[in-house]
Amino acid sequence: MKRIILMLAAFMGSAVAMAQLQSPDQFLGYKIGTRYTPHYRIVQYYQHVAKEMPAQVKLEQYGESTEGRPLLLATVGSAENIANIEQVRNNNLRLANAARDRMAPNENGPAIVWLSYNVHGNETSSSEASMMTIYELLNPSNAQSKEWLKNTVVLIDPCLNPDGRDRYVNWYTSVLGKNVNPQPIAREHREPWPGGRSNHYNFDLNRDWAWQSQVESRHRIKKYNEWLPHVHVDFHEQGVNEPYYFAPAAEPFHEVISKWQREFQTMIGRNHAKYFDKNGWLYFTRERFDLFYPSYGDTYPTYSGSIGMTYEQGGIRAGLGIINEDGDTLTLVDRALHHHTTGMSTVEITSQNAARVVKEFRSYFNNAINNPIGEFKSWVIKNDGTDRVTRLKELLDRNQIDWSWANGGNLSGLNYLTGKSESFKAEKGDIVINVNQPKGNFIKVLFERTSKLSDSATYDITAWSVPFAYGLKTYGVANYITAVNKTAPENTATTFTDNAYAYAVKWDGLNSARLLSELLQKGIRVRYAEQPFHIGTEQFEKGTLLVTQAANTGKPVRQALEAAAKSTGTKVFPVASGFVDKGYDFGSDRVRIINAPKVAMLYGENVSSLAMGELWHFFDQQLEYPVTLTSANDFMREGMNKYNVLILADGMYDFFSKKETNEELKAWVRRGGKIIALENAVAQMAKTDWGIKLKEDDDDKKDDDKKADYSLLRKYENRERDWLMNSMPGSIFKVELDHTHPLGFGYPDFYYTLKQDGNIYEYIKEDGWNVGVIKKDNYVSGFTGSVLKEKLKDGLLIGAQDMGRGQVVYLADNPIFRSFWENGKLLLCNAVFLVGQ
Repeated sequence: MKRIILMLAAFMGSAVAMAQLQSPDQFLGYKIGTRYTPHYRIVQYYQHVAKEMPAQVKLEQYGESTEGRPLLLATVGSAENIANIEQVRNNNLRLANAARDRMAPNENGPAIVWLSYNVHGNETSSSEASMMTIYELLNPSNAQSKEWLKNTVVLIDPCLNPDGRDRYVNWYTSVLGKNVNPQPIAREHREPWPGGRSNHYNFDLNRDWAWQSQVESRHRIKKYNEWLPHVHVDFHEQGVNEPYYFAPAAEPFHEVISKWQREFQTMIGRNHAKYFDKNGWLYFTRERFDLFYPSYGDTYPTYSGSIGMTYEQGGIRAGLGIINEDGDTLTLVDRALHHHTTGMSTVEITSQNAARVVKEFRSYFNNAINNPIGEFKSWVIKNDGTDRVTRLKELLDRNQIDWSWANGGNLSGLNYLTGKSESFKAEKGDIVINVNQPKGNFIKVLFERTSKLSDSATYDITAWSVPFAYGLKTYGVANYITAVNKTAPENTATTFTDNAYAYAVKWDGLNSARLLSELLQKGIRVRYAEQPFHIGTEQFEKGTLLVTQAANTGKPVRQALEAAAKSTGTKVFPVASGFVDKGYDFGSDRVRIINAPKVAMLYGENVSSLAMGELWHFFDQQLEYPVTLTSANDFMREGMNKYNVLILADGMYDFFSKKETNEELKAWVRRGGKIIALENAVAQMAKTDWGIKLKEDDDDKKDDDKKADYSLLRKYENRERDWLMNSMPGSIFKVELDHTHPLGFGYPDFYYTLKQDGNIYEYIKEDGWNVGVIKKDNYVSGFTGSVLKEKLKDGLLIGAQDMGRGQVVYLADNPIFRSFWENGKLLLCNAVFLVGQ
């Protein structure tokens, strides 16, 4: 009788739970996939689940998006595990040797799966699927999920990019008629610029995991590193004509990826295939989506010890339904169901192998510390006295990479900048990073000088080495460095005096540019020195900012400088006299006044939203200097009289192809305007008589040397490999820089650029300056097709051209790519503030 009563009580408890916990369809009032769910309703559903199932769900808001939408993380598990969830989390960090305490871990803890949805806002099916998945994991009538949760904790982030998602969903809802129109040419499938893929600042958040330039990424990675899950899935969509993609990934796999990480990807893929085969759904594996570039939602977790994977469902811009090239109608219902299926399958296979998953996770981190991969055991980053080291420290701290200050000592290692082994001296202020730490594999990936590719057909850039991205001299050392210092070097603060004749600020980094930005906006008159000068024992290089009392009579110069120095972390040097010991005095015509630029930047169709977004974010959030985003038509009609600097991000601009508007723009420059053109905008100008020309291949041959070109006889099956000869997915090249020109101020006589195309330009012959050129032996790292590698020499990449009273600045490559190419940010500031003054 007692047994019957217990069974009855359990049944009644289950029935009550089912009555309280609503499915997404019940809660929302429609079947998932038949309507789009706005982000606030997704939030409400997760709040409902947490309220009704508090013993098995912990819901937390870990941050806010740029536009203020909540970023959520739901932790799902058995009642026992949720009751002890902090112990579970801390124990997992001990398994990774990443806990603050030194307690021994429990190696019988649960496996941890993290499911990330909707990082691209217009890849919408995954957030819908997330609601289906959390419901089925908790559904009291689902006996399977009950068993899985006994040894598996599941973390669910329902929407990584709520701003982008709502941008797409709100637009789609506004153009939807009474019935869905599945025709691909229908308006509802023609998403307008800039689309919902990116976040508020038009950044691709799926390329930002390592760099964390965006607020959403910083919040998420902080929380991610507090967990370090064993399995991580990033849910995506691809073109509507593509079937479903899941693990295992394509080559190249980075060499730090372990045998187990490869093996379990295959096990997961086979489990998914079981369900897809049963339903007759098409899928593919081991193609296109590789594991190399370190800043994706699959690679960042992989380099952090997880089984990191991308799942791709066909469906970008499919709306609620679209007819694909097979003549089938692909619906949002289908897409959400497919993602739900792989999500549940991932939890299932992880649970079935939980003990092995935990054991291998522990082994990964033990090996990373005790047997690190690679030729270097440590790195020494030289402190050049600029803010580049400060910005690098911020990157290391955000990724929980341990570093220390160096003590003095003689060492030997590979000089990254020269590629040669040499002796050097470590000095106080230099940074030391030893690889024997939990993030050791990730460090190796970030700092590797030369990419080792098992397959050159990659999905993204193939070079990103941090020393080149930050422009810092770095040495790779073959042994660990134990002579380190946890105490920061003394930082001498500025002593402001009332009787200073002027104040000098060294122009050597983003901080000095931010200080200039702040002063100009407060109406403070600032000059810069064209030539180096000495005052006492202090040397000031070209570009040094000078603020004199005489030029700012009646203005609160000292107060403005103190505030700007404090907010930007910049050192200011009070100067007692304008008479210098060496160089040109402050009244010389070699000391130029900086007139505050009025900056406009074009947006719209045919402009890369990502490239424009990087620039917008840079001005708005980093430089904190006003920039007006305007359309080409509005600029040509009204903006020419209001702005004197025009930035053209990567794109194609109609006014260059029309004689009348092209000449009108030239006339604006001659009157004193300045164009800063980047990437394909430069290439377009090179075709429209602006004074810069694309460098053509030197393939002229004598007639009697011309023979049949057998290279044209290619095999169809090798078409991708043949294409690679002309491919440039992203490689590092050394640029010889004329740092006597204002565009090169603050740099040595070289600069490292990240090239993504084969464009190189002829030297400017008249009225211009060839500021940045590449010659022979300029290649540093990354895959470059054999044809392009031969072509990329003896040409221009960075130039400045005088045109009447105005200037044109040519930047053939993106100097702030994805906001992680830190060393190019001062180059952009030079173009905006110093060129043409």
